[in-house]
Amino acid sequence: QVQLQESGPGLVKPSQTLSLTCTVSGASITTDFYYWCWIRQLPGKGLEWMGAITYSGSTYYNPSLKSRTSISRNTSKNQFTLQLSSVTPEDTAVYYCAREGSDYRFGAWGQGTQVTVSS
Repeated sequence: QVQLQESGPGLVKPSQTLSLTCTVSGASITTDFYYWCWIRQLPGKGLEWMGAITYSGSTYYNPSLKSRTSISRNTSKNQFTLQLSSVTPEDTAVYYCAREGSDYRFGAWGQGTQVTVSS
C-alpha cells in the first residue's frame, strides 16, 4: 500500500521560498509510469495542480505557476520536493502530494499540510 507524507514548515514569510518534501513508502518513485504531483487547495477554492515529476525525472508545471515552481526528487530517499519562490499571502493553502497513474487518476494522496504565508 503506497503512502505519501508531506513535511515542511507551516509558516513562511512573504518573498521567501516555500519548500515541502513528500516522502513515499510502499512504492518507488521511479516505477513506470507514475507521475508524482503537488496539488494545493487555496482557502474556499478548488484543487489546483501545481506540477509533477515523472518516474523518469521529467518535470511538468502549471503554466500559471511555472516561473516560481521547481520540483525535484531524491531517489535514494524516495522523496520528491516542491519549491515555490517569492511567495505571497495568496499562496496560503493546504498543500498535497499525490501519485497520478497512467489512467490520469490520483490514486494516492498525502494527508495534506497547511502552509500559511505571513509576516
